[in-house]
Order: sequence, then structure tokens, then C-alpha cells
Amino acid sequence: MRFRLRRLAAAVALLCTGAVLVPLRASAVEAACQDLNIPVSLVDVPLLGLKDQTMYGRLCVPPGGSRTLHVLVPGGTYSSAYYDPAGLPETRSFRKAVNNAGYATLSVDRVGSGRSSKPLSGLLTASAQANAVHHAIQAMRAGRVGPGFDKIVLVGHSLGSATAIIEAATFRDVDGVVITGFTHRVAALTVMPTLAALGPAVLDEKMSKVVGLDPGYLTTTAGMRYTAFHDPGPFDRQVIDVDEAGKDLIATGEIIDAVLIGLVLPYSRRITAPVLVAMGEKDNVFCGPLASDCSSAEALRQGEAGYYSPEARLRTFVVPGYGHSINFAPNAPLLHDAVTGWANEMVGR
Repeated sequence: MRFRLRRLAAAVALLCTGAVLVPLRASAVEAACQDLNIPVSLVDVPLLGLKDQTMYGRLCVPPGGSRTLHVLVPGGTYSSAYYDPAGLPETRSFRKAVNNAGYATLSVDRVGSGRSSKPLSGLLTASAQANAVHHAIQAMRAGRVGPGFDKIVLVGHSLGSATAIIEAATFRDVDGVVITGFTHRVAALTVMPTLAALGPAVLDEKMSKVVGLDPGYLTTTAGMRYTAFHDPGPFDRQVIDVDEAGKDLIATGEIIDAVLIGLVLPYSRRITAPVLVAMGEKDNVFCGPLASDCSSAEALRQGEAGYYSPEARLRTFVVPGYGHSINFAPNAPLLHDAVTGWANEMVGR
């Protein structure tokens, strides 16, 4: 009897161990990633200095492949690392969450930032960036720099969202658009700390070492990342240190163009693909009094619905309790689940 009990206990222990190990083995299977340098142009006419740029992208394809690619465009002073920040838990990796959901990702550096080419800053606008992203999308669809993809979801954050809106509205070549950290109303009462955090990159101890910069390139001054992008979310020293270490560039013209086309003109109404808008509840750049109401997904939807066409079938999502850079929020998995769930429903793999 004791022998049978011992065998039963061992079997139960083995089954319990297997129940724990199976999901661990599944999550340990990483997406296959490769670095790409994609030929792009800031315009489609042969003007001196505007053609022959290079956009860096990190392509990651989940095991078994995918026919749908999410193109991830970061915001100003961020690089592609925004979507997969080194040194932080996987819960802050947008890229891994999307790969784990069965989608391929291409995290890009905007031209003039990261490992992309660095033209004269005066050549860079949000419209020029949209044209470059369009070239990258076409290259990925055709399989010119990697496996071809049938569907494209264009994802932006902040300034990258303005670029995504312009690209999707102009070229209408994507199957879905995800806008994060961007609405059509700037929070005039609380945006000043973010704007005040910007200064010439040539005067910054870190960014001044980048070859070829001119005074039109900006970055955040030392120690300002929390105030500019995370406040009033919880202060996490590890998160802020990683964000500070990974800070990057923005060109002055990108801001002006993004405000004009992304905010002043209702250009987003030209988008005919499904759209998801996701914001931090406490985003000081776009949310608050006299700005967008980000207190709930429904309040956000009501405020943004008039800026999109009926074909966009606008959906909205709010990350509770955080500021502008919501992928760094402790509850970032809520964002990841919202995006992948929306993609499953509206676009498909």
C-alpha cells in the first residue's frame, strides 16, 4: 500500500512538474531576428540630398513564420529600442509580446536617428519620414530585404504616430494602424516640461559624439527623461536609467510638420484601414484640461472619433496611471494585450 502511495505521489509530482515546464519551453522559443539596412528616400523626386537614405530595422519573425508584419516607428528622441528596451524585464518589450502573439515585427530607426542615415536635419520632416517608412513597407511587402509579407500593421509612438498617420493617409498601403502617445489635441497646460527638456544634440555629452550632426538635431538634456516622458507615473530608477542611456535624436522640422499635418489638419480622416489609439491615462503631452480626455477608453474614443473616417472603425485603449511613454509602464502588458487582441480581430495573422 505504501509502495502504491509513493508511486502515486511520484506520478502526481511528475505531472505537476510537466505542467510547469511545458509553458516554460514554449516561451523559451525566441523569434529569429536580423538587422536590416533598407534603402529609402525622403521624397519620390530626384532632389539633391533627399534620396539614397538608409533606414535601419530589426526584423523578428516568430517560429513558424508569419504573413503579417508589424512595422514599429518610435517617437522623437527614441530609437527602435523603445519597443524592446535592453536591460528591462520582458514585460516592457512590445516587440516580444507581438512576436509571441504570432506576428513578425520590424522595429525601425527613423532617418536621422539610431543606426539610420543622418542627412542634414533641415531635410527631415514628418512627411519626409512618412515617405521613408512607405519605402520600407514596400520593400518588406515585396520581399526585397527579407521574407515577403501579405499584411502590414503600422505602429507608431508619439512623433512616430504622426509619421504613421501621414503614411497611412497618403499611401493607403497598410492593413491596420496603431497610434500610441498621440491625439489631435496638445495639452497646452502641461506640455511645457517636455518641450523644455529638448536641447541641441551637439551640446549633449553623449549625442555630440554622433558623427555628422548639425545644430538642428535635438535631444533631451541630461536627467530629464522622467519629467518629459514618464511623469506622473511611478518613478522606477531602473526604467529611467535605461531610458536615459538609450536616448536618441529628433530634428526640429519633424515637430513642426507633425503639428501642422497631424494636429491642425484632419489628415487622419484619409485613413481607410482599421485604427487603434492607445494612450497613457496621465499623458502630460496630450491629455488633461483643454486637451484630450484620457480618463477612459470611451472618453478617448469620443474625443478622437471625429478625426477618423468610419472606415477606420476606431478603437481606443487607455493604460491606467502612466504618462507618455507607455511601453515603459509597469502595466505595459495591458497595452500589449490590447494591441495583439485588436490585431487578431481586425487584421489577422
